[in-house]
Amino acid sequence: MLDEITVLLLTYNEAPNIGRTLEKLRWAHRVLIVDSFSTDETIAIAGRFPNVEIVQRRFDSFARQCNFGLEHIRSSWVLSLDADYILSDDLISEIANLANSDAAQAFSVRFRYCIRGKTLRASLYPPRTVLYRKDGARYQDDGHGHRVSMSGEAKTLSGYIDHDDRKTFDRWLSEQTRYSIAEARKLRETPPARLNFADRLRCWVVPAPFLMFFYTLFVKGLILDGWRGWYYVLQRTLAETVLSLRLMEARLGVRGEPEL
Repeated sequence: MLDEITVLLLTYNEAPNIGRTLEKLRWAHRVLIVDSFSTDETIAIAGRFPNVEIVQRRFDSFARQCNFGLEHIRSSWVLSLDADYILSDDLISEIANLANSDAAQAFSVRFRYCIRGKTLRASLYPPRTVLYRKDGARYQDDGHGHRVSMSGEAKTLSGYIDHDDRKTFDRWLSEQTRYSIAEARKLRETPPARLNFADRLRCWVVPAPFLMFFYTLFVKGLILDGWRGWYYVLQRTLAETVLSLRLMEARLGVRGEPEL
């Protein structure tokens, strides 16, 4: 199965992460990186891996970047990853043992969230479809994120991916500020009946950051993870606060919307 897979990676200034991710992808015959013209050491680090091919495209949306990457893939299967996704050995072994004749069109994977290499006991990061047949696959933007759509059966693998982003807090905050624009637009433009429960809570604006704080700290048990747990809790609370402020701007009639 491994010989039938091309890995698809999106990058922009991922020097703190890309080397660790690619170390776990040495088994891959081809890793296609779609880079948004990084200005740090991302390209130099990626170039040290002989199975890596790099193409560049100016970023406009995650879905368009991924669809551009799909146009450059000829293999039967695609493994779509972010530059801070570290495959576990168990997951690599599980993928290697999949039969290409399996009726499933796609496989989703669960995540373990890490802070500086240490795994948290829980997070809010949902499972994601990362391994899929290339034929018929197409990405769509979904708020600040993106998702692949296809027809056919989907299964969930038992192995995990470690999400271990080691970029600086300033970079994280800059990204969250940009993400909040797309998320606020999605919440404003989507009919309430089509929103999930969490997004309907966000539309209440004021309670969302407080609920996020107590839910992650106590319900998810991250208070037991010490400073790393607190770091994640405060990150998520701050992200919800920024989103609430975006929604509040709209209700107050603040004109104009920042560019994504």
